[in-house]
Amino acid sequence: MTEPRAAAVIGDGGAGPATLRQAHSPEISAARARRWGAFYYMEQVLRVMKGYSWTIVMYGVGQPVAYLFAMGVGLATLVDANSTSAFGGVSYLVFIAPALLVSASVMTAANEFTFPVMDGFKWRRVFYGPHASPLTPSQIASGHAMAITLRFVVQSALYFVVVAIFGASPSGWGWVSVLVATLAGLSFGLPLMAYSASIKEDKGQFAMVMRFIVMPLFLFSGTFFPLDTLPLVVRWVGWISPIWHGTELGRVFSYGYEEPPLLTIFHVVFLVTLAIVGWILTKRQFEKRMAS
Repeated sequence: MTEPRAAAVIGDGGAGPATLRQAHSPEISAARARRWGAFYYMEQVLRVMKGYSWTIVMYGVGQPVAYLFAMGVGLATLVDANSTSAFGGVSYLVFIAPALLVSASVMTAANEFTFPVMDGFKWRRVFYGPHASPLTPSQIASGHAMAITLRFVVQSALYFVVVAIFGASPSGWGWVSVLVATLAGLSFGLPLMAYSASIKEDKGQFAMVMRFIVMPLFLFSGTFFPLDTLPLVVRWVGWISPIWHGTELGRVFSYGYEEPPLLTIFHVVFLVTLAIVGWILTKRQFEKRMAS
């Protein structure tokens, strides 16, 4: 015997015969959830984002474009007039564009991998509803991370279009900087996601992260001036910063910035390693929190 399936009669308002549609059995629905659960949760996060899509556009694209115009067009007229070699033979606009692209992804990661994660565990507890279904903690974490990754890609692509319009990406490989910005966002965001999942009480931890981690990384990662022009007392911040490693990679692809090939490889390895370690810690923390 086969399992009975729920049926729904759908009519057309009396204009014709009704049609019979049947829902999947619980076994089939559970099997699909176990297989595609991460994508189901990703869809849920994207639908929530749709409600504040204009805020996303203005924050993810509008803010760096404003920086680009102010620093790359306004300040650049003074910088370019007084310095011809400090930026590797390119204009100041071309120099800072990859840095702003990477910084935008890291700033987005600082927002999307902090309060929304704690909201899922502490305030509205939105992670526990899907967990009551066949979705696993790992799938819920994956779905959230996948949705934010898609946001990185979209906002970086839109910003890159603006950069190209400004003529700030002369290389034909400039589009790769979109992928670099996405990787930089994940390399910073996934470890932060693991940390956010471990917090049980809000005591201002995220404000401390923004003030004492995110902002120093933004200011001391060779964003506005080459890292080797900064004092040694703060230069080490750039060496451990995903923003600096992503920025250097972005400059390689955007305008052919010359650096040793081994250093370029190290940038990639550094960012990928951070992302992988962050993802492993995130999965463990989600499983630990939802098992308790």
